[in-house]
Amino acid sequence: MASIKPSVPKGTRDFSPAEMAKRNFIFDTIKGVFRKYGYQQIETPTMENLSTLTGKYGDEGDKLIFKVLNSGDYLAKADNKQIDERNSNLLTSSISEKALRYDLTVPFARYVVQHQNEITFPFKRFQVQPVWRADRPQKGRYREFYQCDADVVGSASLLNEAEFVMIYDEALSLLGLKDFTIKINNRKILSGIAQVIDKYDSIIDLTVAIDKLDKIGLDGVIKELLERGFTDADIDKLKPVILLEGSNEEKLQKLREALKTSEIGLQGCEELETVFNYLKYTPLKKAVLELDITLARGLNYYTGAIFEVKTNEVAMGSIGGGGRYDDLTGMFGLKGLTGAGISFGADRIYDVLEELNLFPASAEQSTQVLIIAFDTQAEIYALPLLQKLRNSSVNAELYPAGAKIKKQMDYANSKQIPYTVLIGSDEMQSGLLAFKNMESGVQEKLSAGDIVSRLIS
Repeated sequence: MASIKPSVPKGTRDFSPAEMAKRNFIFDTIKGVFRKYGYQQIETPTMENLSTLTGKYGDEGDKLIFKVLNSGDYLAKADNKQIDERNSNLLTSSISEKALRYDLTVPFARYVVQHQNEITFPFKRFQVQPVWRADRPQKGRYREFYQCDADVVGSASLLNEAEFVMIYDEALSLLGLKDFTIKINNRKILSGIAQVIDKYDSIIDLTVAIDKLDKIGLDGVIKELLERGFTDADIDKLKPVILLEGSNEEKLQKLREALKTSEIGLQGCEELETVFNYLKYTPLKKAVLELDITLARGLNYYTGAIFEVKTNEVAMGSIGGGGRYDDLTGMFGLKGLTGAGISFGADRIYDVLEELNLFPASAEQSTQVLIIAFDTQAEIYALPLLQKLRNSSVNAELYPAGAKIKKQMDYANSKQIPYTVLIGSDEMQSGLLAFKNMESGVQEKLSAGDIVSRLIS
């Protein structure tokens, strides 16, 4: 019988040590910025009750939730009629009570409601955890992937939105990106535009179409709007708004004029101006902040500011996004708790950094120094030095004695270990060890104490 070649499920991946080092560089950088801004880390279970997740993502989203079969004889409590009818939708509720989380937002809402008496509001939390979706795998889309989310709930202050811009700017700058745009819009402005042209009931059709402006161009947007029932007169009113140009301040001024009859539209303009005013006092490092009236991002979900981040250095979709929502926890019975949040697309950021060769060499190094012992006696001699290095927070390894020196040096090269210490009988007798820089090839004779000092300096 032929052996079965091992594999992972479609849409999932293994990560090598080198890949994990790079991924951790991204995660650690983003986490460090989150903490700097006062966000605290939480984690929620891999599994949630199925009832917690269903009905929160729409019919299509519900189909993509991975269900977990009940333990034991999961068919014992199933309805025989449903089994006979082969109706999987009806049968699911009786054979599956749990599911893998689809995103981090709904579990966070559940967490806030469940722990509301323990939480200090406003509550600023971040999560970096994997999520699962039963989607069709394709390039850049996986069934298991990580999300890096930060949310604040219990605060309506627009300072939160300004800080999200700062967080994106700082984190992506630290990751090495030099040219990226943070696009911002406001759901109330989109509502105002629909109101002004008397198409409020068609706001979804309107925003879905104009959101495609950069993909299908103005003619494509007009064609789609006409197909969705908009008139030439509607489009004549829309054109000047869709094609706004100038600085953010000039765009806001033109929007105020165009939306002067819409109270909600003017409110959206005022909110954006408040965010811009906050940011005048904290100049951005690398990012360009751009008011983009065509940005829609999940219109049904967001109620205020909307964000999307794109790099201008490589061809790539958005690498971050988010916005404000008025009732995150309402789905679990806790009404009126406003919040806002953002997310970093870690997988896309990884691809960007890889293409631009921006990962620092240190991100790929797990070991700083390898001690090479010529024999068992040298191995014993090396142990106090090994412990001293590790006590000084130097990542150090001792290669087990018995292998040829070439094999030990090849090991150091394959792991990209920058330094080696060679110990033989001469070194033990003199107390001066051979300390080698593996990149330059320069070798020195140093005492154990000097080697430690050199590596921690």
